[in-house]
Amino acid sequence: MSDSMSAKGSCLCGSVRFSTKTMHKNVGACHCNMCRKWGGGPLMVVDCDTDVEFEGSSNINVYNSSDWAERGFCTHCGSHLFYRLKQSQQYHIPVGLIDTRADFVFDHQVFIDKKPSYYRFANHTEDMTEAEIFARYAPKSS
Repeated sequence: MSDSMSAKGSCLCGSVRFSTKTMHKNVGACHCNMCRKWGGGPLMVVDCDTDVEFEGSSNINVYNSSDWAERGFCTHCGSHLFYRLKQSQQYHIPVGLIDTRADFVFDHQVFIDKKPSYYRFANHTEDMTEAEIFARYAPKSS
């Protein structure tokens, strides 16, 4: 069984639709302060690489949230559409937006050291701290 597949999805109001040919089935949760402020809880996403096409792109606004990433949302309903790494243009799409039924596997959590104590997931996952994430993905200073 392949670890990636094609998928389609949309925002809550349908003003923005998207498709990808390379959605991975692994779901990750981010517990950083920005993600929790953005959505009121952890951001649960699937990696869609760089191959995402949008319909209704005039309804997308992008927030430059850090030196290395940006977040897209629908200007009509406010749905969070993506978290995108600037350097690689890699999209992480909230799993709840995906229309395609898939056998998703929740297998990793990032910024685990920033997770508040009032919730926890029962799944056994690979956990990465803030320092580990910055070491792997943040642009290197010249």
